[in-house]
Amino acid sequence: MASGSDRNPIIIGGLPSQVPDFDPEETQEWLDSLDAAVDERGRERARYLMLRLIERAREKRVAVPEMRSTDYVNTIATKDEPFFPGDEEIERKVLNATRWNAAVMVSRAQRPGIGVGGHIATFASSASLYDVGFNHFFRGKDDGLGGDQIFFQGHASPGIYARAFLLDRLSEAQLDAFRQEKSKAPNGLSSYPHPRLMPDFWEFPTVSMGLGPLGAIYQARMNRYMEARGIADTSQSHVWAYLGDGEMDEPESLGQLSIAAREGLDNLTFVVNCNLQRLDGPVRGNGKIIQELESQFRGAGWNVIKLVWDRSWDPLLAQDRTGILVNKLNTTPDGQFQTYATESGSYIREHFFGDDPRLRDMVKDMTDDQILHLGRGGHDHKKVYAAYAAAKAHKGQPTVILAQTVKGWTLGPNFEGRNATHQMKKLTVEDLKRFRDRLHIPITDKQLDEGYPPYYHPGRDSEEIQYMHDRRKGLGGYVPTRVVRVKPLVLPEDKTYATAKKGSGQQSIATTMAFVRILKDLMRDKEIGKRFVLIAPDEYRTFGMDAFFPSAKIYNPLGQQYEAVDRDLLLAYKESPTGQMLHDGISEAGCTASLIAAGSAYATHGEPLIPVYVFYSMFGFQRTGDQFWQMADQLARGFVLGATAGRTTLTGEGLQHADGHSQLLASTNPGCVAYDPAFGYEIAHIVKDGLRRMYGENSEDVFYYLTVYNEPIQHPAEPENVDVEGILKGVHRYKSGERGMIPAQIMASGVAVPWAVEAQQILADEWNVKADVWSATSWNELRREAVEVEQYNLLHPEEELRVPYVTQKLSGSEGPFVAVSDWMRSVPDQIARWVPGTYQSLGADGFGFADTRGAARRFFHIDAQSIVLAVLTELAKEGRIDRSVLKTAIDRYELLDVAAADPGAAGGDA
Repeated sequence: MASGSDRNPIIIGGLPSQVPDFDPEETQEWLDSLDAAVDERGRERARYLMLRLIERAREKRVAVPEMRSTDYVNTIATKDEPFFPGDEEIERKVLNATRWNAAVMVSRAQRPGIGVGGHIATFASSASLYDVGFNHFFRGKDDGLGGDQIFFQGHASPGIYARAFLLDRLSEAQLDAFRQEKSKAPNGLSSYPHPRLMPDFWEFPTVSMGLGPLGAIYQARMNRYMEARGIADTSQSHVWAYLGDGEMDEPESLGQLSIAAREGLDNLTFVVNCNLQRLDGPVRGNGKIIQELESQFRGAGWNVIKLVWDRSWDPLLAQDRTGILVNKLNTTPDGQFQTYATESGSYIREHFFGDDPRLRDMVKDMTDDQILHLGRGGHDHKKVYAAYAAAKAHKGQPTVILAQTVKGWTLGPNFEGRNATHQMKKLTVEDLKRFRDRLHIPITDKQLDEGYPPYYHPGRDSEEIQYMHDRRKGLGGYVPTRVVRVKPLVLPEDKTYATAKKGSGQQSIATTMAFVRILKDLMRDKEIGKRFVLIAPDEYRTFGMDAFFPSAKIYNPLGQQYEAVDRDLLLAYKESPTGQMLHDGISEAGCTASLIAAGSAYATHGEPLIPVYVFYSMFGFQRTGDQFWQMADQLARGFVLGATAGRTTLTGEGLQHADGHSQLLASTNPGCVAYDPAFGYEIAHIVKDGLRRMYGENSEDVFYYLTVYNEPIQHPAEPENVDVEGILKGVHRYKSGERGMIPAQIMASGVAVPWAVEAQQILADEWNVKADVWSATSWNELRREAVEVEQYNLLHPEEELRVPYVTQKLSGSEGPFVAVSDWMRSVPDQIARWVPGTYQSLGADGFGFADTRGAARRFFHIDAQSIVLAVLTELAKEGRIDRSVLKTAIDRYELLDVAAADPGAAGGDA
């Protein structure tokens, strides 16, 4: 055979082995030894030896390539399992009672006249995974700290409720009010983990699949961030995320694994319940999802623990000296394992063990029933405990536990492993009797035959219940529990906002920069300055926030281990283990997860953080809108800045960057308070009020969305008689008309206010029209208040009718109303029905495109000259002017010629 030095260079695991062989003789001895092992003991024995050599090499820190995946067996060998400290018999009784009550709760929710549904199969498969956590690992908050953060799989919520019932945290009346939140108030239980609906119980909303794992990663990172900055002691907090194998197909589930590995988040454990089924079929019928996930997590740098088989397999694997059993496990696809979960022991004997005499010999002394009960690792308390203990002990990497289970486990042959299991809500009487017998629940046939199946509680003084209470007491209290211990912050004095209120003088700045200047002053405040968490997806410089680099610095647990290429600049990129800024790369999803983790820290750890998330407006609500719903559900607070807003303001970028609708998307989120301010002094009042509402006395569970622009304008000083109430409620008169005889009203928001002022001037100079200009700081808030008023009037017909604020504010203003913005018309049209007069809107409906600002605004007919035409058109409808002037105006301003428009201001990234 060829010597080592004669071989062609090969690639092993992606690493080229082209290092010169300085001792070919020694190399040949190693190769000969391997050849001898193969020839004399067989390939499986040689493979085993090689695996042990790799294991030892890693122990000695020899850089060897990572294996893509390992055998389809448990990572932790039986001999390496730690002592199990619990009473397994008692824990089995507790779990059986929990299983019963979870299934009965969902079944009773399907009773005639209710039929609200529920899911029972997910918890049935993952019950042991949760139970071991509850009994031995999940830390509570009784010590005054944050405890563990547990992201419960959404569809498993019935099991969490059922356990809380045994602990007297929930009543039977509450279980019977599952998914009947209003009709059975105050007893109603939400369908899934929803903190907004059950703010004393759930902490993290998870049922929008994929957002749980993403949120867990950034929660673990936020824990480290808070510890590094000295804000909270999170050293004892561990983040657990319970996930489904089908859920891992969501891009968000796996998309940010690298950041957890890169930052060494060993305070994070994923537990993936691999029951091999999606909602309606196998996850990987022709493949092996555990092996696939193992390779993905390993490649991302995670520690992987596979928990595939329960203890009944240990004797079989121990006698597998040839590797034939392991090979069979490795090559059997998931779809077949799913079938085995639904078939008889004789079927398994014939089809799994029967095609090789060595396999048949292994089980010759086992009965069909014993073969049938060869189980999955996720149902074995001792195996689960060993995996959890290993995950907690592992340092330097996050850990994922891939636990194989059977969907619908213990629910009987009509449920276990069936493709339709996820949609099955109700057990028949015969199903219930089999289920009861399997769990040894002391409920009689008569009780099941005569009415709805009863709940089971072994008694407050029973050994099982006392055991449960003792375990939770030893672990620091009950979970899940959401606790808000935070005190109101001491908010900055008015002088903090003085600079913004002075205006920009002769300097032209964008509203983005106006906000950044306010933020800079707020971060200097001795009370709250350190609590700001700045977040951006890779473009701090675009938003003019590089000014924070030298002082606030960018958070990196490793610090900055290189010389920055721009180190000679005043605003050089600077990383620090105690940095205040989160630079999450090009990932709006990651940034939003950071926003949520920071914005809910007041509850999670009792320490308020004030996140300020700045992003390209188009890629905020549109791309991560589901996460903003998650943020509202999690009762998170903070400021969200849609920078480079507007469909025509971001010149040159074109369709994908042109946001003319995020304000409309924001209006759909009940937890979002959205503003579209025009000037710095408006922003100052909005930010000040936002801090009061979110962090002051009687704080509210809302978050603020401000759209700001990159077009430089001159910001006026705050007027002496500034209408603060109008700014905060959504509209104030910015500039009254001074000349002209024919009255009209122009309403504008954001970057459109200067266009309205220009139109006001033209109308007065050329058309004898006296128009007032109103700054509509929030179309959304005006509509929201008006809807609330209408709802009140609907239900209180005998009381004096209330009048919406927008109607009150605009009453007495003469002439037609023309609304304009850099948004699609649907945004200002939200208030149309409450405007006391004729109303017309202009907007940028349609796709954006790349051109000058002036050309784009002329195309959409939202520029100053188009506003003039719209006002004249409405006046003509009212008979105030002759319609012939309309054609005159069109011709005079060349409104049909996009190229005739003034190009407008150029540039202005911030």
